Amino acid sequence: MTIFPRLFLGAALAACALAAQAGLGLATVPGVQGDNPVTVFYPTAQADAVVQRGPFTLAAAEDAPAARGNGRLVVFSHGTGGNAWVHTDLARTLVAAGFVVAVPLHRGDNAFDHANPGPDSWKMRPAEVSRAIDAVAASPRFTGLLEVQRVGVYGLSAGGHTALTLAGGRWSPSRFVRHCEAHIADDFPFCVGLITALKGDAFDAVKKKLALMVIRQRFDDSAWYTHQDVRVQAVVATVPAAAVFDPASLATPRVPLALVTAGRDKWLAPSLHSGTILAACMPRCTLLADLPSAGHGSLLSPPPPLDRLGEIAADLLGDPPGFDRAQVAAANRSVASFFTRHLVP
Repeated sequence: MTIFPRLFLGAALAACALAAQAGLGLATVPGVQGDNPVTVFYPTAQADAVVQRGPFTLAAAEDAPAARGNGRLVVFSHGTGGNAWVHTDLARTLVAAGFVVAVPLHRGDNAFDHANPGPDSWKMRPAEVSRAIDAVAASPRFTGLLEVQRVGVYGLSAGGHTALTLAGGRWSPSRFVRHCEAHIADDFPFCVGLITALKGDAFDAVKKKLALMVIRQRFDDSAWYTHQDVRVQAVVATVPAAAVFDPASLATPRVPLALVTAGRDKWLAPSLHSGTILAACMPRCTLLADLPSAGHGSLLSPPPPLDRLGEIAADLLGDPPGFDRAQVAAANRSVASFFTRHLVP
């Protein structure tokens, strides 16, 4: 063997050794314009250690030096009452593919602040994603490691609403009112959230009537809401809250758009949400993963501890009987492949 093959082999072995030792970098960067801090997952050569975040025991290299990946950023928009930790496994898959992942904590609708879920939060979220891009780009930790003119956005549930907005969708609170008037019985969890649930008893009629009274009073805004950030160049929406969108606005998405669906979703009836968007945008969008046996929370990984949730949330987010969580890892790989295909030269 000549010296050049030996040098090449040595470099390859060194790279493999680095990859084997690499960990999941974990840090926070300050939010901008009063936003909450942004959680960032990123490639690092430092090995993982045990990190505790509330009830979640994670493996990560906290505040480790960042290593060069593929130079691309993906921003996650979490669901109602969510946080970064239930997306750690997807973040790890993306980081292994070279991405930096940023997760803003949406104001008024996160695990620590339940003040403004629903349309009030939906109005704010897309701009928070844009400012999260700014926050990560300004962090000295990532200087020279990121090029933020080609950014991906991933969102789940209410975060899927954020993602669809950034893909070019327009929505109106008045469509929320009209949708709930037409579908209060078959989409009750979407219209009402975690306040109460239908039980199939005599009180259901009262619950529906009161819910519609409140919805009509609070959400009589007929304006259309949009948000464009030219840096966002690929979008994945998972079990999105989509019934309030004008489907025609997503018939030709502004950027490559993919959806992930769950056939046994109790929170967002698939036929009224993701199904409506897919009917409008196919074949100009992609059904990236369809999990017929999955529930609304099945794509959360690690899953939230159901014993710490209320009865309604546990029912809506728990995996249906027989669901195989190996499907989540496969879906995560599909998401990483989608972003790699559309964002990495």
